[in-house]
Parts: sequence; C-alpha cells; structure tokens
Amino acid sequence: MLFSRFKNHLPTPEEALAGRTEPPFAVPDRHTVLGNPLLGPYPDGLEIADFGLGCFWGAERKFWQTEGVWTTLVGYQGGHTENPTYEEVCSGHTGHTEAVRVVYDPAVVPYTALLKLFWESHDPTQGFRQGNDVGTQYRSAVYTHSPTQQEAAEASRDAYRTVLHNSGYTDITTEILPSDTRPFYPAEGYHQQYLSSSKNPNGYCGIGGTGVSCPVGVAPADG
Repeated sequence: MLFSRFKNHLPTPEEALAGRTEPPFAVPDRHTVLGNPLLGPYPDGLEIADFGLGCFWGAERKFWQTEGVWTTLVGYQGGHTENPTYEEVCSGHTGHTEAVRVVYDPAVVPYTALLKLFWESHDPTQGFRQGNDVGTQYRSAVYTHSPTQQEAAEASRDAYRTVLHNSGYTDITTEILPSDTRPFYPAEGYHQQYLSSSKNPNGYCGIGGTGVSCPVGVAPADG
C-alpha cells in the first residue's frame, strides 16, 4: 500500500499520513564537513534558503562546497505529515520533497548566486522525478523566507524558463512557495552530509543539470 499512486500524485492533507508531534530520531549537532551547528543557533547576519532538487545527498554537497555557506542540512519539506521518516516520505504518503536547508552569509554569497546554483544543478522541467529517481519526493522546489526571496526566486525562474525553452526544454515545474506554512523537518542523521569524505565520498548522486546556463543577475535583489 505504501508504494502506490502517490509516487506520481501529491496526497491531500486528508490522505497524508498522520505523523507525530516529536521527531522519532536525533539529529547530529554539527556539520561533518563545515563543523558548524546543524540546527543552530546561527550567528547574526546569516540567512536561510531552502531548495529541493532531487535526491538530497548530492544536492547538499553542491551547497556546502559554496563559499559563504555556513552550514547545510537535509530534510523534508512541502508536505503535510509532521516529523516524517525517510521511509514515509519515500512512500509518497507525506507530500514532502527532499530538501536542503542552506544557512549562508549574504555578504559573501548573495541569494541570487544560490538560485543560479540551484537551477543549474538539476533539471527543473521533470515534474515528479529527477533523472532515474521517480516520485513526488524528488520534485523541484524553492521555499522562501521573505518577500524578497520570493520575488528573486520567481524572477530567476522566469528568466531561466526563457533560456530553457530556447534550448528545447519543456516548461519549468518548480514550486516556489513561502516556507512559513511549509515546515522543514530535518532528516535522519545518516542522511546528513551523506557524501562527505568521512561517510560515502563515492556514494550515489542522482542529480545532474541541463547544461543550460542560468542568466547571472536575473533577480532584482538579494536576501
């Protein structure tokens, strides 16, 4: 029953699993590579960005390798079930996508640069899949933390849509939505920094871009 039509269909709140009020597992204190706290507290002046671009293992590595990123963690976002597990998310019965939370210094790496990395690191036209990974948990998404981020993300999508169309791709399916009503639930410890050199440096990475460059400076503001 768990692996049913919800691999290609988002459940309604009534159809989703009930979830739980507390996470059923612990999350490590610190980032395996960067050494900074995963769950905070974060220093003043840093900002948060949330992205879904397929399997979160490879996606997270893309961001932690970026200068100006203070910490990253993977989790589940955009669904209905509170504090889900990996198995529940993969069943399609929670409505979440695999997401990466990026805590960054906007004085070093502006939000527009993170958006460029996001668009170019996956194929945002594939709907409920990313390459060979199929399911609603692999959909493309941006969850914003301010009106400025929302405006920037939408502007970058519109600009990238044009160059993708000119390169023969279909329309972008990325959802761009405020994060305030779409909580980020951290994933299990073994998923955090999964592809780091101390864990699985040669592990599976299913993400890959289109090869089409996203226009630089497409968004009107940073933050």
